[in-house]
Amino acid sequence: MTRGWDIFCAVVDNFGDIGVTWRLARQLAGEHDQRVRLWVDDLAAFARLCPEADPRAARQFQAGVEICRWDADGSPVEPAEVVIEAFGCRLPAPFEAAMARRVPPPLWLNLEYLSAEDWVAGCHGLPSLQASGLTKYFFFPGFAADTGGLLRERELLAQRAAFQADPSARQTFLHGLGVAPRAHERLISLFAYELPALGDWLQALAEAVEPSRLLVPEGRVLEDLRAWLGVAALRPGETHSRGRLAVQILPFVSQQAFDRLLWCCDLNAVRGEDSFVRAQWAARPLLWHIYPQDDEAHLHKLEAFLDRYEAGLERELADDLRRVWLAWNRAEAPGAAWPALLAQLPALRAHAERWCAGLAEQADLASQLMAFAARRG
Repeated sequence: MTRGWDIFCAVVDNFGDIGVTWRLARQLAGEHDQRVRLWVDDLAAFARLCPEADPRAARQFQAGVEICRWDADGSPVEPAEVVIEAFGCRLPAPFEAAMARRVPPPLWLNLEYLSAEDWVAGCHGLPSLQASGLTKYFFFPGFAADTGGLLRERELLAQRAAFQADPSARQTFLHGLGVAPRAHERLISLFAYELPALGDWLQALAEAVEPSRLLVPEGRVLEDLRAWLGVAALRPGETHSRGRLAVQILPFVSQQAFDRLLWCCDLNAVRGEDSFVRAQWAARPLLWHIYPQDDEAHLHKLEAFLDRYEAGLERELADDLRRVWLAWNRAEAPGAAWPALLAQLPALRAHAERWCAGLAEQADLASQLMAFAARRG
């Protein structure tokens, strides 16, 4: 059944929230034949992910999705059958009033942030009666069968498998980014928040026996990287070498190109939610920089994920993995666990492939949203 969907996104952290909602909107329109309006309060950020977009347009169509500039006090429009407020953003008051007048009222969903914590399953799908008389449902992405699943396009894993099985496809893609790895060079992607202790991690790579190439898309970690390299500025296309480490700055790339970058690398350091999920679908070892919260609440979420992710790993390797992830997120020097982990990348790769295959048994987020909407008429 074709329905209309309104998805509201307030851009909080550059590209995380819009990254998730843009992927979701495209999938609902392209794979499920739904009519989708994506309301965005920062079209400049959206245009970085979708270079074809006009950041000045009040209304435009991209990839089968209607993109609308979200003005909080804008004139009301007729709400669609399903309304999603992403990550707790507050709907414009005129729009919410229009929802209350609509007959029948829309299905109102709050798409929550991703978490591996145990309580998520108990809260997924719960209703909440609002002052307007409308009911809002809480929809939680997650890693277990009793949650809302993860974003995953229908052909994503087949495309990834074909790409990773074709050395020429990898070479062609990297060449397009200006990347020409040396023989036996380990590729590591770095997409992180600010990391004051980054130099300690990079020094270990510079002193390692095996050569590494760090591929760094433009982003918030560049200043810490610049300070360690001791250069005045960093620009896309530049490569700087320190010992056995080559550091290459990449331009900001599309979501599809970022996926392929993750597929190419031996280890992916990612941040936030969107790139974190894509790194898991890449079936490669990963290092997650979780969004920091007050009172270190983010570390509880980090360890909740590790409790799931470590299952099946040999105990010593699991302990090294946990120590490395916690040090990375506490901005601490890595210690001996970091080189020990790098030496175990083949074992971590096999584990990442098993983890990815297990996640793929779960219905994806867009399909679960469709099913949820169908159950409620």
